[in-house]
Amino acid sequence: MMVSILIPTYNYNARALVVSMHQLSQAEGVEAEVLVGDDASTAETAWMDEVEQESGIRIIHAPRQLGRAGIRNLLASESNGEWLLFVDADAVVPADFSLKRYLASGHEATVICGGLRHPAVNPNPAGTLRYKYERHADRHRSAAQRSQHPHSKLSTFNLLVRRDVFMSIRFDERCEEYGYEDALFGYQLGKHGIPVVHIDNALIHSGIDDNAVFLEKTETAMRTLHRIHHLMPQDSGIIGAVNQLRRWRLIPIVRLFFRMCGSAMRANLLSRHPLLPLFQFYKVGYYVRLG
Repeated sequence: MMVSILIPTYNYNARALVVSMHQLSQAEGVEAEVLVGDDASTAETAWMDEVEQESGIRIIHAPRQLGRAGIRNLLASESNGEWLLFVDADAVVPADFSLKRYLASGHEATVICGGLRHPAVNPNPAGTLRYKYERHADRHRSAAQRSQHPHSKLSTFNLLVRRDVFMSIRFDERCEEYGYEDALFGYQLGKHGIPVVHIDNALIHSGIDDNAVFLEKTETAMRTLHRIHHLMPQDSGIIGAVNQLRRWRLIPIVRLFFRMCGSAMRANLLSRHPLLPLFQFYKVGYYVRLG
């Protein structure tokens, strides 16, 4: 039973992750290939030639920039494994991560989510917003907690999918920019009646963005959500909150408040001591502002 480890990347050196996954498959005796999807990078590419010299590692170069969903679909199409393990490029493999544990769970389901966690110490002092946000979210990322809402808690950061199941749905390539390709994939799995099993087999997320970069990504994600909102469940997350505000006829007030105070909120979120409740309101206000 072969697993294809699929790592999309854009202008990011994922050499350590690729080598770690390759070495782990050998140490555990798991038949595996590691495919790196280069989404038309313009920098950080020299390492790809180095790792491709190793048997079992391939670099797939996209002919043009495909976006977050498109590059993952390309990797799946180029893979040979019965199972596909999607891993983000900024993941770190901890000592307690196991490919064997993943594949053993394949007897229970065809989609298995291993989860993620973050370092105990912030690796980027300029990334206080993302680090605080992620560490707060880590409190609710155990397999037991994720299993309460299995489809909405799916994350493609670390996700195993049987190949035939993935190819029947695939990622929606309308998700070209940052955000919501995993949420939409989870929703589609639910619509098709495909169960998702959550296990504790976390990878460590090391990519703690600077505050300005993370806030820009968040705004991009809100624009993505606004564009695809009709494809998503209407009673959860940002969409659910906005629909509730609409029922209460508070949208004009939120829009006005955001117009008046958005700059001040942004200043706090870019500071060394950002307030998480303010971040949640900022996302809703930014979404409402889009119309």
